[in-house]
Amino acid sequence: MTDRRRRRLAQRRKATGLSQERLAEALGVDRSTVVRWERAETDPQPWHRPRLAAALNLSIDELADLLADVGQAPAPPDERLGYVLRNPGRVDLIAVAYPRECVQRLDERYDRVPSTLLLAETGELHGQATFLRQHGGHGPVQRELAAAVAESATLMGQLVWDASQRRDHVASAAYFDQAISAAQVTRDAVAEANALLRKSYLALYGTKQPKAGIALTTRAASVSSSASHVVAGLAQLHRAEAHAMLSQAKECSDALGAAEAHFTALDARDPAANIFCPSHYARLAGSCWLSLNKPNQAMLALEDARQLVAARRKSTAVILGNLALGQHSATRCRRRSVLPAPGHRSDREDAGRRWTQPRFRRRPRTTSLAPRAHGPGRERPTPHPHEFVGAPT
Repeated sequence: MTDRRRRRLAQRRKATGLSQERLAEALGVDRSTVVRWERAETDPQPWHRPRLAAALNLSIDELADLLADVGQAPAPPDERLGYVLRNPGRVDLIAVAYPRECVQRLDERYDRVPSTLLLAETGELHGQATFLRQHGGHGPVQRELAAAVAESATLMGQLVWDASQRRDHVASAAYFDQAISAAQVTRDAVAEANALLRKSYLALYGTKQPKAGIALTTRAASVSSSASHVVAGLAQLHRAEAHAMLSQAKECSDALGAAEAHFTALDARDPAANIFCPSHYARLAGSCWLSLNKPNQAMLALEDARQLVAARRKSTAVILGNLALGQHSATRCRRRSVLPAPGHRSDREDAGRRWTQPRFRRRPRTTSLAPRAHGPGRERPTPHPHEFVGAPT
């Protein structure tokens, strides 16, 4: 049975702010009657039409046009996707739009949901986009499929790395390389730079190769410099952290300045504005100061980052962890600064030593077994080692 509906009639009712119940009450009919009208199962009787037109703010002729517009409901997006997966040659832009939209929703949930909960659905969508790209579509459809692969592969690389507790660098790098290649086909500088940036995380925080991280973040910043201030700024931030890992303070400071310049210039039209967080700069700057052994500056930056993070996010744990490290480092620095020079004894230490001296001197054990004279004709035995000289009686 075909699903035929008067969709424009239902849209008009909603546009006037009426529910089916409210419209039925205004017309003096049951709600089921309105439902049958909108499903094109029955037509309004002639005596209902003037009041129906008035309720919808329409003329009689306009109402007649809406009642005559009966169309078949389009297949749900997931059903359409299932059809083109069985018939790849029939893939079209509508079918491609559905997995792209799903991947974007999953990416928006990344910072609030454990990665393991997103991995299965993202993997399925990535496999579908890859299959359709290989077996169907031409021209604009093939371009949209490449864009879908770039987005899903970038997210998959991050999720796989997280799920492996950031140990599976090889599989994640393969996903990021796939994303970079697909983005180059579509000439999407933002998607390419984002994949390069995610790949730099493997070098910086996984394999601990800051020089490789510098190369990747520099490339990401160059690719996105004129396309997205957000991605370019993030690339410069992570380049700064790579320099900090190498104790290159000047290069780190230059990269932080470049990042700040990009973030100052961004606006709502930036294609990557949805991934920008106000705490990014302070959080990464604080991490840089920690690496450069400047805990006081790190604590100031990380405290700013903590206040900027409004909701509980994955980055919140990173900020709090770095804050704890900064406080520990600052405490150690303060302790070192107040320690006396070698060979120097403070007055307080002398006083402590005086007050902790034992009040009674312990007599050493005698090694002689000869008896000692103790008065005329008497001998005193050798004292017990725990007996004190001058002990009170």
